[in-house]
Amino acid sequence: MRILSAGFAAVTDLGRFSGPSYGLSVNGALDQLSARTANILVGNHDNAPLIELTASELVFVCSNDQLIAVTGAAADVTVDGVSMPTHSPLSVRAGWTVAVRVLDSGLRSYVAVHGGLEAEMLLGSCAPDSMIGFGMRLGAGDEVAELGVCRPLSNPFLGGAVFTLDVPRTPYDRSSVVPVTDGPDLDEFGASATLLYREQYAVEARSNHVGLRLSGRPPHRESSAEVLSRGVPVGAIEVPSTTDLLLLHRGRGVTAGYPVLAVVTGAGLDTVAQLRPGDVVRFRRTTLERAGRAHLERHLAVQRFRERCWNALAENGVDRLGVGDRSHPDRSHPDLISAV
Repeated sequence: MRILSAGFAAVTDLGRFSGPSYGLSVNGALDQLSARTANILVGNHDNAPLIELTASELVFVCSNDQLIAVTGAAADVTVDGVSMPTHSPLSVRAGWTVAVRVLDSGLRSYVAVHGGLEAEMLLGSCAPDSMIGFGMRLGAGDEVAELGVCRPLSNPFLGGAVFTLDVPRTPYDRSSVVPVTDGPDLDEFGASATLLYREQYAVEARSNHVGLRLSGRPPHRESSAEVLSRGVPVGAIEVPSTTDLLLLHRGRGVTAGYPVLAVVTGAGLDTVAQLRPGDVVRFRRTTLERAGRAHLERHLAVQRFRERCWNALAENGVDRLGVGDRSHPDRSHPDLISAV
């Protein structure tokens, strides 16, 4: 794959799950559902390296006959100048030019190729980590090895799409509602804690992989005791001041010293990953039991989609795991176990 132009694009995977035990962030694709479905659509393991494209345009030329898929935020996709659909496998000939431009409905799109992409690994993951300067950010002129080849495929009824399925998607709305569970410091906010569920918060431009800064009226902490630095989960909502909230995402440091009011659920984190500066978010309180049940339901939906997709790929003669299958995924991440 030869990169002709790239805005904000990087090669990533689902994350460095053993990283926190070494003091490193998990990182990885911020919209995990979209990254998974992109890889599934081209016959890869969920955790194969792919491209995360943020609010910009990526143009590249495939080195091999290839099968690609674009998921996540709404995007304009063209293959050799012909408009193509997202959330479908697309057959691309070697030497053809692919352009992906993220539109204004969502923030991040994911581009997967059959077999995955070659990338340097750290603790079993290629996920970029800006804190230590690790990762593959893409720019014009870069060459990225495609680890798979897929013979040309076509469908006389669907044009460039090899087949279409009902693909699980991350919802996006400029005014989103995100489920959260109680944080460890909830009681320190007393009655004002309910403000988190009554107020709305705007996403500021100072937001990135580390977290989102949200402007609005946060709850007031009643305790004046010092908060010691301690471990914080991905999705923690911290209250650092009287005017902002911090929502820690996958690039967050493993420790922090602000009170944690609530924690965003896994599905909620995918929604948050697609929020753009100026979008509004409201939080909805849920329980660990309900959050766990919702997570399981989504996991099963992805599993059913995976089976349908791989059956369709097999009917087209495509190896379901691709040439670049990573046969030893990090089993500390529960969502990967059923995909092995």
